[in-house]
Parts: sequence; C-alpha cells; structure tokens
Amino acid sequence: MVMVVAGHIGYNIMTVGELFPYYSFHVPLFMFISGYFYKESEEKHPFVYVKKKVCRLLVPYLAWNLVYGIVAWAMRAGGFAMGEEVSLRTLLLAPFLHGYQFIYNYAAWFVPVLFVIEMMNLFARMAVRWAMRRIQDMTDKDLEGVVEWLMLAGSLVVGMAVVWFAIGGHVWGNYKAFGRILFLFPCFQMGQFYNKKLEKYDKLGNLAYFAVVVGSQTILGVCCNGLAFSSVWCTGFANGPVIPYVTTVSGIAFWLRIAKLSEPLLKESRLVRYLGQHTFAVMMHHVMAFMLVKTVIAGIAVYTGYCADFDFGEFYTNIDYYYLVRGAEQFKMVYLAAGIMAPLGLHYCVERLKKRVLKRNAKV
Repeated sequence: MVMVVAGHIGYNIMTVGELFPYYSFHVPLFMFISGYFYKESEEKHPFVYVKKKVCRLLVPYLAWNLVYGIVAWAMRAGGFAMGEEVSLRTLLLAPFLHGYQFIYNYAAWFVPVLFVIEMMNLFARMAVRWAMRRIQDMTDKDLEGVVEWLMLAGSLVVGMAVVWFAIGGHVWGNYKAFGRILFLFPCFQMGQFYNKKLEKYDKLGNLAYFAVVVGSQTILGVCCNGLAFSSVWCTGFANGPVIPYVTTVSGIAFWLRIAKLSEPLLKESRLVRYLGQHTFAVMMHHVMAFMLVKTVIAGIAVYTGYCADFDFGEFYTNIDYYYLVRGAEQFKMVYLAAGIMAPLGLHYCVERLKKRVLKRNAKV
C-alpha cells in the first residue's frame, strides 16, 4: 500500500535504487496477497462468499463513488476541470470499465477488478473440480494438485495472450476493462499456488535467496527495455508477454523475504496492523489527501506570497500535479504521509461516528 501511494507521486523511496520499479509488480502483488488468503472452503457455500465480497468490496466502493461524484461536482463549480458528471453510467458502469470517472478516487479502480477476479476464481475452480470429477475418479488430494496447476497454467496462457494483443495495439477502449482483469488473474492464482505448493519449500538462506532474486532482477534491468508497465491501462509492455510475469515473480519474491525478516519487528506495531487492516481506505482516499496538501499550499501561495511558483493552472486541471516546496524531492514525504495518515484518520472518524449512531439507535 505504501508503494502504491508513493508510486502515484513518483517517489521512488522503496524501489531499491530503481532495481524493483513499483510498476513492475506492485499491483500484481495485491492480487497475489488476495489469492494467498483464498480458502477452498468458500466453494462449499459460493453464494455466501459472493454476498460477503459484495458487502466488503462493492457496497463501500459504490457508496464512496457517489460521495466522490458529489465532490467532483462541487469542485467543478469551484473552477476545477476534473471528473465526469454524476450519472448512472459513472456511478455503476464506469467503475468496471476504467474507474477514473471522478478522478479524485481513481486509485480505487482496483476494487471492482479485484471483485470480478475473485468471482472468476471461485466459479472457475468449481467448474474445474466438477469437470475433473466427471473425467476421472480422483481423490480430493489429487484433485487439489491438478486444480492448482490447471488454474495457474491456464490463467498464465490467457494473461500472456493479453500482453501479446496489447503490444499489437489490440487492447484499446473498453477492451482494456477485460484486458486488465485477464492480465491480473494469473497473479491471483500465483498467491494460491504459492500458499499450497511452494511456501513449504521457501527455506533458502537469506544470502543465497537475495543473490538469486537480486541477481536475476539486475540481469533483467540491464537486458530489458524498462521493466515498468501499466496494469490499469494494459500498456508499457516493452519486453514481450513473458517478462511482465517474470518481474511480478521477482518483485513479489523480494518483498516476501523482506516481510519475513521484518515480521518480528513490525508484528506488534499498532500502526502497521491498522494500515494492514484498512488498506481499502488508503486506496480510496489517498489521491484526495494529496489534493488537500496541494490546497494548503495554494492557500499559502495566495495569502503569503510564499510558494509563488505554484502553478494554479495545473492545480485546477491536472490531478497528477505535485508541487514541491523549493523543488525538494524530500517534500514528497509530506504527500506520502498525508496519503496514508489522512485516509486512516478519516476511516477512524467514520467508524467512531457509526458506533455512536448505532449506540444511540439501540437506546431508542
């Protein structure tokens, strides 16, 4: 989540000297994590699983999407030229087509994609199990192994086909909605495959482990034409259909071991735990937190004359404009801190308000 927030302001604080560019693996990493925690038991009650995901992902996303539609309308009235009009299309359809309808919540495009992929995963696994049982009599243990290999291999073939078509210029317009889903679907399967097949073998010593991962990534960085790509727009695939998944694996592998080494130090941190439990809030609100920082700077420029080089034209029209005080790269830390802490603070306040309302209603 920190990588996503930092990536949106171009702050390469966690790229290990550009060795592991955020956009070579960080969105697939979200899918990997989601796949890792998928439980096969969900298939026993599929519609309960669907209901749970609707309540946890779609309902809060659509509710905040309405809020940001109103925010975008109010800000257009104030002179800002960003965000579309509120309509049934921008409220219900555009989130699944691109997610950039109101701009100020564009980072949350990932949520509807995750929902669709989780539904695809559920029903694809049920279909594969049903088909394999019809083809031949297999034990549940044998069936589990076959399912994992089929899901990973099949999804990778489709994902690499999407990259190949994207390089050829065939993934455009509304096709990008399907392209990003099919491209990210294998990353979800990688998480489940690692959980069931590989994690028990992840015992290589740290020195050898990092030598392999960092060495491989260094070779890729030297030999390839840039490792970053855009998952949301299915663009930037400069090295063919295989390398994006190779860098996904290498980036995830690097941070898996970093997480393993950091766990004894961070597991008791209340802030880390709270962030880990509320990444939805950060994903949804950090771009608006950036806008609040820029608004404060704009006010300083108007009323004090300081930050006189603040570009108001860009401020009103370009969500990706980030003013740096005195041009200092270090000022991006202010944006990063605001992008994480402001959404967490907002979530905390909303939860407190909900509890008060529920408590008051219970008394009535």
